[in-house]
Amino acid sequence: MSGLWLGDAPLLLASKSASRAALLRAVGIPFEARDSALDERAVETPLLQGGAGAGEIAQTLAREKALAVAAREPGRLTLGADQTLACNGRLFTKAEDLAGAAAALNALSGQTHELHSALCLARDQKILFEASRIARMTMRALSPGFIAAYLDATGEGALGSVGAYQVEGLGMHLFERIEGDFSVIMGLPLLPLLAFLREAGLAAS
Repeated sequence: MSGLWLGDAPLLLASKSASRAALLRAVGIPFEARDSALDERAVETPLLQGGAGAGEIAQTLAREKALAVAAREPGRLTLGADQTLACNGRLFTKAEDLAGAAAALNALSGQTHELHSALCLARDQKILFEASRIARMTMRALSPGFIAAYLDATGEGALGSVGAYQVEGLGMHLFERIEGDFSVIMGLPLLPLLAFLREAGLAAS
């Protein structure tokens, strides 16, 4: 390994998310992506039934993803991450189709919602570090015609993110105010991650 990364092997990213991969790449952390194969709904449903909030759900999912991959890769440092969206007491998940995406955008139109992004680092079934951060996003009032035009432009790309938007691209057209770290909005809080890696001697300080 070279550069600012001091680990003896690449980080394992327990995610197939292109945005999380891009964030790690941008800050020079070598990684190998793994699919956690976690049944997120099976984890999420009892949490919701027990009254868990968006932040707790995101942290639990990040933890379970990290542990699932760490179990298959002994000795490897594994990073799990998850993001949830909450608006007016409702938890939003990724839309299954464009009709669902339109419904989500209609519900978020003119509202301020919170994105809860969480991470977990694990090795050999031991949790080494967890962190979560919140971003607040205010959508402008969206007309039905605009929502239709937006989804026509994005196509099924809108289905890849919670809230049916990708703020790094066309999704910027949806917002009037954004409060929060860009990496949190993208689903991986980099500042606490990098701080831990420095403290652990895994990144240059």
